[in-house]
Amino acid sequence: MKSVRNKKKQKTKYMSDALFSDFKESLGQALQHARGKRTDLRVTVLPAPPSPMSRSEIVKLRQELNCSQAVFARLLNVSLKTVQSWEQGVREPGDAALKLLTIARKNPEALLF
Repeated sequence: MKSVRNKKKQKTKYMSDALFSDFKESLGQALQHARGKRTDLRVTVLPAPPSPMSRSEIVKLRQELNCSQAVFARLLNVSLKTVQSWEQGVREPGDAALKLLTIARKNPEALLF
Protein backbone atom coordinates (compact mmCIF):
# COMPACT_ATOMS: atom_id res chain seq x y z
CA MET A 1 0.00 0.00 0.00
CA LYS A 2 2.88 2.40 0.72
CA SER A 3 4.33 1.96 -2.76
CA VAL A 4 1.06 3.11 -4.34
CA ARG A 5 0.99 6.24 -2.19
CA ASN A 6 4.62 7.04 -2.98
CA LYS A 7 3.92 6.83 -6.69
CA LYS A 8 1.04 9.26 -6.39
CA LYS A 9 3.16 11.78 -4.49
CA GLN A 10 5.88 11.86 -7.12
CA LYS A 11 5.78 15.05 -9.15
CA THR A 12 5.42 14.77 -12.88
CA LYS A 13 7.87 16.96 -14.77
CA TYR A 14 6.35 18.58 -17.81
CA MET A 15 9.50 20.30 -19.00
CA SER A 16 13.19 19.84 -18.40
CA ASP A 17 15.10 22.21 -16.16
CA ALA A 18 17.12 23.45 -19.14
CA LEU A 19 13.99 24.19 -21.16
CA PHE A 20 12.37 25.96 -18.20
CA SER A 21 15.51 28.06 -17.75
CA ASP A 22 15.44 29.08 -21.45
CA PHE A 23 11.74 29.86 -21.20
CA LYS A 24 12.25 32.00 -18.09
CA GLU A 25 15.11 33.90 -19.75
CA SER A 26 12.97 34.54 -22.85
CA LEU A 27 10.13 35.88 -20.76
CA GLY A 28 12.55 38.21 -19.00
CA GLN A 29 13.80 39.49 -22.36
CA ALA A 30 10.22 40.02 -23.56
CA LEU A 31 9.41 42.02 -20.44
CA GLN A 32 12.51 44.16 -20.87
CA HIS A 33 11.55 44.83 -24.48
CA ALA A 34 7.94 45.68 -23.55
CA ARG A 35 9.21 48.14 -20.95
CA GLY A 36 11.53 49.78 -23.51
CA LYS A 37 14.74 48.57 -21.85
CA ARG A 38 15.82 46.42 -24.81
CA THR A 39 15.81 47.57 -28.39
CA ASP A 40 18.12 44.94 -29.86
CA LEU A 41 15.42 42.29 -30.25
CA ARG A 42 13.79 41.58 -33.59
CA VAL A 43 10.05 42.19 -33.60
CA THR A 44 7.69 41.02 -36.31
CA VAL A 45 4.26 42.62 -36.40
CA LEU A 46 1.71 40.47 -38.16
CA PRO A 47 -1.49 41.82 -39.66
CA ALA A 48 -4.71 41.03 -37.87
CA PRO A 49 -6.47 37.93 -39.14
CA PRO A 50 -9.32 38.55 -41.59
CA SER A 51 -12.65 39.29 -39.99
CA PRO A 52 -15.30 36.58 -40.32
CA MET A 53 -17.59 36.62 -43.35
CA SER A 54 -21.29 36.06 -42.99
CA ARG A 55 -23.07 33.63 -45.24
CA SER A 56 -24.77 36.51 -47.05
CA GLU A 57 -21.38 38.12 -47.75
CA ILE A 58 -20.10 34.86 -49.23
CA VAL A 59 -23.20 34.52 -51.43
CA LYS A 60 -22.85 38.16 -52.52
CA LEU A 61 -19.16 37.67 -53.39
CA ARG A 62 -19.95 34.54 -55.41
CA GLN A 63 -22.75 36.33 -57.25
CA GLU A 64 -20.51 39.34 -57.96
CA LEU A 65 -18.04 36.94 -59.54
CA ASN A 66 -20.95 35.52 -61.55
CA CYS A 67 -20.08 31.95 -60.48
CA SER A 68 -22.09 28.90 -59.63
CA GLN A 69 -21.33 27.29 -56.30
CA ALA A 70 -19.36 24.59 -58.12
CA VAL A 71 -17.19 27.07 -60.04
CA PHE A 72 -16.68 29.20 -56.92
CA ALA A 73 -15.58 26.11 -55.00
CA ARG A 74 -13.14 25.22 -57.76
CA LEU A 75 -11.69 28.76 -57.79
CA LEU A 76 -11.14 28.59 -54.01
CA ASN A 77 -9.88 24.99 -54.17
CA VAL A 78 -12.51 23.76 -51.73
CA SER A 79 -15.30 21.25 -52.17
CA LEU A 80 -18.77 22.14 -53.38
CA LYS A 81 -20.13 20.86 -50.05
CA THR A 82 -17.89 23.35 -48.24
CA VAL A 83 -19.24 26.31 -50.20
CA GLN A 84 -22.80 25.08 -49.68
CA SER A 85 -22.16 24.76 -45.93
CA TRP A 86 -20.79 28.30 -45.77
CA GLU A 87 -23.74 29.71 -47.66
CA GLN A 88 -26.26 27.83 -45.51
CA GLY A 89 -24.55 28.96 -42.32
CA VAL A 90 -23.78 25.39 -41.26
CA ARG A 91 -20.02 26.03 -41.24
CA GLU A 92 -17.80 29.09 -41.17
CA PRO A 93 -14.69 29.48 -43.32
CA GLY A 94 -11.42 28.76 -41.50
CA ASP A 95 -8.51 31.21 -41.37
CA ALA A 96 -6.94 30.14 -44.68
CA ALA A 97 -10.29 30.23 -46.50
CA LEU A 98 -11.08 33.64 -44.98
CA LYS A 99 -7.78 34.97 -46.25
CA LEU A 100 -8.56 33.70 -49.74
CA LEU A 101 -12.13 35.07 -49.61
CA THR A 102 -10.75 38.46 -48.57
CA ILE A 103 -8.33 38.40 -51.50
CA ALA A 104 -11.19 37.44 -53.81
CA ARG A 105 -13.27 40.34 -52.50
CA LYS A 106 -10.47 42.90 -52.99
CA ASN A 107 -8.96 41.50 -56.19
CA PRO A 108 -11.22 38.93 -57.89
CA GLU A 109 -8.83 38.52 -60.82
CA ALA A 110 -6.32 36.91 -58.45
CA LEU A 111 -8.48 33.77 -58.38
CA LEU A 112 -8.19 33.29 -62.12
CA PHE A 113 -4.41 32.89 -62.22
